[in-house]
Amino acid sequence: MIRTLARLCIVLLVLVLAPGLAPGASAAPNDDFPTTPAAKPDGSKWRLGYLEGGPYSQYPATLIATVKGLVDLDWLKPLTFPEDISPEDAHKLWEYLAKNADSEYIEFAPDAFWSGNWDEAPPREQLRAEVIERLNKGDIDLMIAMGTWAGQDLATSEVSTPTVVLSSSDPLGSGIVKSADDSGLDHLNARLDPTRYLRQVRLFHDIIGFKRLGIVYEDTMAGRTYAALDDVKTVAAERGFEVVPCTTMLDVHSGEAFRNLQTCLDELAPKVDAMYLTENNGMQLDKFPELLAPLFANDVPTFSMAGSDEVRHGVLLSIAQAGFKYVGDFHAKTIAKILNGATPRLLTQVFEAPPKIAINLKTAERIGFDPPVDILMAADEIYENIEEAPPAK
Repeated sequence: MIRTLARLCIVLLVLVLAPGLAPGASAAPNDDFPTTPAAKPDGSKWRLGYLEGGPYSQYPATLIATVKGLVDLDWLKPLTFPEDISPEDAHKLWEYLAKNADSEYIEFAPDAFWSGNWDEAPPREQLRAEVIERLNKGDIDLMIAMGTWAGQDLATSEVSTPTVVLSSSDPLGSGIVKSADDSGLDHLNARLDPTRYLRQVRLFHDIIGFKRLGIVYEDTMAGRTYAALDDVKTVAAERGFEVVPCTTMLDVHSGEAFRNLQTCLDELAPKVDAMYLTENNGMQLDKFPELLAPLFANDVPTFSMAGSDEVRHGVLLSIAQAGFKYVGDFHAKTIAKILNGATPRLLTQVFEAPPKIAINLKTAERIGFDPPVDILMAADEIYENIEEAPPAK
């Protein structure tokens, strides 16, 4: 089931590549702006705001990594993050930052956090109008748009507040930016990693050597983009494996998304020999015991598109959390340059994090997969148990 030693050596070589600009990416006009901390010209603090489409585990993790990057750049003093905040609760995290971040230069505005709750309340268009109206008052100096939904809503000429888009699966494919080198709007910057999902699927195939790869997605332009479907099909054509899809409604409220995803996983588990678990509203950590049950029952290896937090909760493989540090540092430098006067549009958007492996040995044991020594040696995060997330509040 495992590919040749030569293929594994190639994997190990890839793992030691340093993060940075993608091959062929050139420096942008404002990349030489300083990252040193500085208050506003009048001596007051820069006020940051936040918008997300709804709760998702990658959002707080990305925000924490970015804040740590700002700490490293001396924009705020070191702080300890509480462990009792739900991994999907960015609102609680923002409240904590608003109260506890110690900085002479920036503040996390307590009244500038917005979540669309995946359209449960308030409706998306209503929230978008509310946020834009607030931004046009001019009391927020920089917006963090977390995820594709938020990025799309602030990628408009109606907004002039500097906006940095974080944790978007594909800012180019989803229409947030004009191109990898140009966001198309002066106020906007969105990090892109054009080959991220190609690398993930190739790595998964290098390790497992599957013939039939399952994938769940919503059959809309946005849904196919979230699932990196084109990239999956590209690797399938390269490697000669079959993509086995199940389409359903996922861009809906969390309860319905979970039920729809569960139905698809139940359907696909007996038909595939590997599963690529994409980023969608149904992937809720507290629901993983139910979501993964059919995959365990059918000994199906899994790979998380989102990252190692899902490996800790039972997925077999993904990219290690260490990658968040590099991405967080990149976002922090982007924010710092903007606050030092850089135009967001004139800063580099393309950045590749290193593909470091995370693996769950308990999951491997449950599905009868014996990881080769090469993979264990290359792994940056090894989990020996499956953690259960507390119920969402």
